[in-house]
Order: sequence, then structure tokens, then C-alpha cells
Amino acid sequence: QVQLVESGGGLVQAGGSLRLSCAASRSFFSGSTMGWYCQAPGKQRELVASITSLGSTGYADSVKGRFTISRDNAKNTVYLQMNNLKPEDTAVYYCNSRYAPTTWGQGTQVIVSS
Repeated sequence: QVQLVESGGGLVQAGGSLRLSCAASRSFFSGSTMGWYCQAPGKQRELVASITSLGSTGYADSVKGRFTISRDNAKNTVYLQMNNLKPEDTAVYYCNSRYAPTTWGQGTQVIVSS
């Protein structure tokens, strides 16, 4: 069974930084376009950033220039570097395959105080 384990969230002041990590099983991760998603209270989950197996990236307009997605294929891990955080970035962050998602993990909570 595929397992996604997100970590790295926390409480940070506006303008601060966090680095999220997501580890997945090799069979699921290898060759997959991976995405980071966020879900704020009362809102639907939405895509924040994605990265192909070859490293091509895409970002939501709201995070362009502030967030960077990367992956380590040897470690089956995808990362999200979050800089210049804003209170509106407060959400639970999840990772999953962009086009063939599996069961969602527990996510990691990010809280940005003003």
C-alpha cells in the first residue's frame, strides 16, 4: 500500500520560511509527477506546485516567486521550500501524485501568524 508521509510544518511569523518534505514508496514515486496541495479551513484542497520526474516545475500564481518545489529521486522524496510566508498560506499541506493520486496522507499543518 502506498504511503505518503508529510513533515516540516509548524508555526511561523509572516515573512518566515519553512521546508516541507514528503516521502513516498519507490514504486509510487518513480516516474510520477508529484504535487504539493494545500487545504485551508473551510476550503477545498488546491494544487500549489508540481514537479515532473525530470524536474520541470509549475506553480500556482499565489506562490510564484516564494515557493520552490524540488525532488530527490534517490530518496523518493519531494520538498517544498516556502519563503516569505503570508498569513493566507495557513493551511494543511499534502503531497500526492499530480495525475494518479493515491490515498491522501495526514498532511502537515502550516500556520503563519501576522
